[in-house]
Amino acid sequence: MDIAIVGAGAAAVGLLDTLAATAHSPGVITVFEPSPHLWRGRPYGPDLDTVLVNAPPAIMSIRHLDFGHYAAWLGPRGTAHLDERLGQPLVPRALYGEYLVHTAETAVAALREGGWQVRIVNARVIEVVRSKASWSLRTEDGRGHEADHVALCVGGGTPQDHYRLGGVPAFVDDPYPLARTLDRVPADSNIAVIGSGLTAVDIVVSLVAHGHTGPITLLSRSGVLPHVWQRPVGHRPQYVTAERVTALHRQHGAVTLAHLIGLMRAELADRGEDFEAFAAELLASGTEDPARRLKAQLAAVDDARIGRRVLQETAHSVGPYAWRLLPEADRLRLRRHFRMVTSVASPMVPVNAAVMMRLLDSGQLTVASGVRRIEVADGMFRVHGADGARTFDIAVNAVNPPPRSIPRGALRAVASLLADGAADRHPSGGPIPADPRLHVVGDLAGGGPFITSSIAGIAAQAARAAQAIVAAPDAARVI
Repeated sequence: MDIAIVGAGAAAVGLLDTLAATAHSPGVITVFEPSPHLWRGRPYGPDLDTVLVNAPPAIMSIRHLDFGHYAAWLGPRGTAHLDERLGQPLVPRALYGEYLVHTAETAVAALREGGWQVRIVNARVIEVVRSKASWSLRTEDGRGHEADHVALCVGGGTPQDHYRLGGVPAFVDDPYPLARTLDRVPADSNIAVIGSGLTAVDIVVSLVAHGHTGPITLLSRSGVLPHVWQRPVGHRPQYVTAERVTALHRQHGAVTLAHLIGLMRAELADRGEDFEAFAAELLASGTEDPARRLKAQLAAVDDARIGRRVLQETAHSVGPYAWRLLPEADRLRLRRHFRMVTSVASPMVPVNAAVMMRLLDSGQLTVASGVRRIEVADGMFRVHGADGARTFDIAVNAVNPPPRSIPRGALRAVASLLADGAADRHPSGGPIPADPRLHVVGDLAGGGPFITSSIAGIAAQAARAAQAIVAAPDAARVI
């Protein structure tokens, strides 16, 4: 069996790790990746030490369901990166990239020891089409490759330029790696950061850590900052689980948002907590002053209440499964609360939240909501918002690509799959395999929820893809 893996980021690492443990009939695996930074993907390449992993170790394992895998690899190194408020090690993303590299290389070595041939092709795949009983892949250097199964592991999309500022010299369209970006920013410049999510937090914290003294403004339509991680309390959800969702689907023939709210209500009631107060607190995130809310979030890092902890865990574990069962009307309701949901599901770490709070208190950092448009005049950026117009020297794009958006480098490959009929485009974006020999792993996959996948979610997808490949080797030769 020949397996082609297109892309060599975290999804590919999870796929190889599961294949090494489950694939016992040797074949050939070819991994295609044009970047020199194998196994790291866009998020975990070399960068500044201030660009941190935004989650505790227990949910950063790339080995599906082995929650201690990453923590075991990290070992004593974690003590040098302890977030004292969280009580957990939060390492630079480049160090986490080393974990991905180690895991991939270990898996490749195990596969080779088991008789597999594993090849790395340092070229971009630009075409994937079906050819009789197999796949034909063509790389940008003109070479052809054959495979029985194809796994697309190309990562997330590229940042969106909402205000069409591309090409303006003082506009940074893609901030990562920040080690490159910040070299272009004068220390006393007046900076507009477009966005207020985790990327914006990375930019602000890194700017200040490297001596930026000028004012920084987060420009956002909503003005909502990410929530703040709380210390783990060891609670495992008893009601908001995949098993309970399956039981609801079996009983009612459908799963609604009201059903999911009922599970959450029961989870909190079991701990003597008030669901209505919890829901009101979440909904207030769109209207409350960002600085006041951030201060309250920091004060609640040690709060024993489980509400946010349960949502943060289950949004990425149970959420993708429940999302596929929801009626479209309920999906639309959730999409209307996009900023609130993503701020809870993807919180910032306390060490970064403390820096943001200090900057807000000092006045060096401000958050401007209600942004309507941004114009360029005489090399400066004029921002029009609800409180009038303001001018900035530099604009940095911190708008994260939405799930199911296609990276620029994968556009031609995905287009060829759609043209061939091997995949269909989901109405909300992303390809859906129309052939059992095609596997899409990561946020690119059509039909997924509207929040970005966590590492745990990617690991789960990768494990399912590996199991499908191993379970149906003969199907690889049947059209």
